[in-house]
Amino acid sequence: MTLSAYRNWQPTPLMKTSFVLTLAAPLAIAIHPAIWPWALAVVLADHLLLTFAGLWPRCSWAGSNWTSLPPASAERGEIAITIDDGPDPEITLAVLDVLDRYGAKATFFCIAENAQSYPDLCRDIVKRGHGVENHSMQHKYHLPFLLLDGWLAELNTAQDALTKVTGIRPRFFRPPVGLRNPWLDPVLNRLDLQLASWTRRGFDTVQRDPQVVLARLLKGLKAGDILLLHDRNAARTAEDVPVILEVLPALLDAIAAAKLHTVTLGESLDRSRHMQEPLFNRTHQTAET
Repeated sequence: MTLSAYRNWQPTPLMKTSFVLTLAAPLAIAIHPAIWPWALAVVLADHLLLTFAGLWPRCSWAGSNWTSLPPASAERGEIAITIDDGPDPEITLAVLDVLDRYGAKATFFCIAENAQSYPDLCRDIVKRGHGVENHSMQHKYHLPFLLLDGWLAELNTAQDALTKVTGIRPRFFRPPVGLRNPWLDPVLNRLDLQLASWTRRGFDTVQRDPQVVLARLLKGLKAGDILLLHDRNAARTAEDVPVILEVLPALLDAIAAAKLHTVTLGESLDRSRHMQEPLFNRTHQTAET
């Protein structure tokens, strides 16, 4: 592995500052040993800030992060529904049928290992007009502790697996639970992947009341939103129905009533590039509702 492979990566201002501080602190201590407590405190504060940036899923301080669709998408009245953790042989099929009934589009962030287990289902997602994107190989929670080589191996393995299943190489990545670290951004740049989080989520993996989940997703609903739901790890209602299947029809009704229409993340990206629109949300951060 050579750092020259990452020569096109442009770090954020926070990352540049962190690099300078990390290099400058030992030099400053060597020149003025008495200042070591202050230098150490500055470096520790910087590292704490970087840690926070990785643990806050919607943060863009450590790298580009879609928390909403590009501005032109919002102007067109577009909204994105994203569904994590599948595919699931029972729930995903039912979700696809609901989407078909409404003529709606969604982006499925699939765990590559699950896609390999259910390749026909994953291909059906694409066949019905939806997007399949990268949600890691196995959905392990140690990913925020990986370094460059670890992130590259994880993402590239998942990329190859999903491409083999669907025939289409993913262009977006969402880490498990949205957690990451500063080493992820240069790997995303190398693999031409865009980090995507969300504008709003329903916490439907733990909340069993569909009305609570729906209210969270609809609060402040507007064009350009990216909404997050789950299929494979969806919580179940008291009647043992996956929450997403109770929420999705009402959510799609509300989207239609607001005169919005759903697109995949890939469609939004393609249209923005076609219009040569600056994708300013590589550093764009919206307020979480």
